[in-house]
Amino acid sequence: MSRRMMALLGAGLLSLAACVDLNEDLISGLANQPYPTPDVFQALVNATYEPLRSFYAQERGFTLTEFGTDIYTEGADGSYKYINEYTAQLNPDVDFIRDTWADFYRAINTANTAIAQAPTVPMDSSLKAQRVAEARFLRALYYFDLVQMYGPVTLKLEPTTTPSTQFTRAPVDSVYEAIINDLKYAEATLPYVAKEYGRATKGAAQHLLAKVYLTWQRDPDSAADEAAKQQAGDFANAADYAQRVIKSGQYALLPRFADVFDFNNEKNAEVIWSVQFTNDPLTTGNGNKGHLYFLMEYDVLPGMQRDIANGRPFKRFRPTTFFLGLYDRTKDSRYQSQFTRVWYANNAATIPKDPVSGAPKFHLGDTAVYVSDTVLTDSAVAARPYRVYTPRTYSNRIFPSLNKFHDPFRLSVNDERGSRDFFVARLAETYLIAAEALLRNGKATDALPYINVVRRRAAIPGHEAEMDLTLAQLTLGEILNERARELAGEMQRWFDLVRTHTLVSRVRAYNPDGGPNVQPYHALRPIPRTQIDGTTCCYTQNPGY
Repeated sequence: MSRRMMALLGAGLLSLAACVDLNEDLISGLANQPYPTPDVFQALVNATYEPLRSFYAQERGFTLTEFGTDIYTEGADGSYKYINEYTAQLNPDVDFIRDTWADFYRAINTANTAIAQAPTVPMDSSLKAQRVAEARFLRALYYFDLVQMYGPVTLKLEPTTTPSTQFTRAPVDSVYEAIINDLKYAEATLPYVAKEYGRATKGAAQHLLAKVYLTWQRDPDSAADEAAKQQAGDFANAADYAQRVIKSGQYALLPRFADVFDFNNEKNAEVIWSVQFTNDPLTTGNGNKGHLYFLMEYDVLPGMQRDIANGRPFKRFRPTTFFLGLYDRTKDSRYQSQFTRVWYANNAATIPKDPVSGAPKFHLGDTAVYVSDTVLTDSAVAARPYRVYTPRTYSNRIFPSLNKFHDPFRLSVNDERGSRDFFVARLAETYLIAAEALLRNGKATDALPYINVVRRRAAIPGHEAEMDLTLAQLTLGEILNERARELAGEMQRWFDLVRTHTLVSRVRAYNPDGGPNVQPYHALRPIPRTQIDGTTCCYTQNPGY
């Protein structure tokens, strides 16, 4: 890590003025507390959660995980289009690349400090073990995100107490082994239900273990002649841990897909673990910003103006034609459920008038804008009194708008801070992990029911049987398509394509802005220049950057 970063991280939390716990209460004076006390130890664990909110549900996280994929390309606005376009501007100096690295290592050092202090903290041993398990779960999550994005990274499992410039990149296998050790400890120690909602749980550890095993592809040189068996074993482990979550009885798919993202139902049976946000501007940080980025420019159209209910449209991420075409809208409810396509008039001053009678063409509360999912004739469009867009007239400003993160409870029209929790792990994905792991382990027949459970739940009532895939239809490509339909916008897609070695082929095929430039080396992000420049010797850059 760079000298500057280590100065911040190193002497670690001694310079930390405040941290926020899961209940959003401000804990101050941490630097002045004697070590190791129960209050400071618990504050350290709580502080390990805080950097989650620098990445999850932020423009940074969405840009690095949804942009430059087969399902999202660029809208009209934004300063990071080059990340979608894979141009030379995607380089080691990008702040999103640099700050993600720095924030995650800050979090890891906080976790390391808590874990190292734990043995001498005088407190209830059972509670202490749970808090250590939470810190190890979070450390594993941060390292998992880092190793997926950057490849070999510095592996630190002890706190850094003084600045240093001596660091190396650990082999990917070593990082994954550390991740798995932490998650197995968390699984063995944590309860399925936390007393304080939002803390890590056994189910969260099992779900993450399933995804880690699904993702880890061991280095053949390090595995020698066991490589092939170990690879198959990873898929078997992925399926096993996914099935542990499913069979635990602690979670259940909601009857309707639309219910999962009901703002009044965010603590529901399908959620395994989520990053917490509130409507308190003093403690929620930047808030959940997902409501901003997937929204088209509705507010300048006839009969419309920006309001809290409809949202503030940043128009960053536009769904690709390929993505919109993945839904069979005659039987799959997810297109209707998660894309806003109709806006109702809220601005009488801009409602157009009939040129002959002078009467308004529609009234407040009537349809003002309709984004059709089918091509209409010019005469059909002209016959409607409101503005109509069809797939032929979609643009980087006008498109069906993902509404999973819609937030009608912001404090003002232009407030960017949303209070919705962000789902990091939910049961529908666990089923899809099980399906992928079993398929890739040569057990397609066993895999089929897991994907069909998710598809049947998504069915328009009365069409459940039609949603079932046959064994012949079950391919890795179809699992990727299903993950797109189910998990769009949930910060999974770039990881999915890298994991399945389909980033280049799918971006070239389906992302018109990213396709011309994407290369195999883009499966890793560049190591930040601050890291390389601040290391005394030999901290290598990823190929291509």
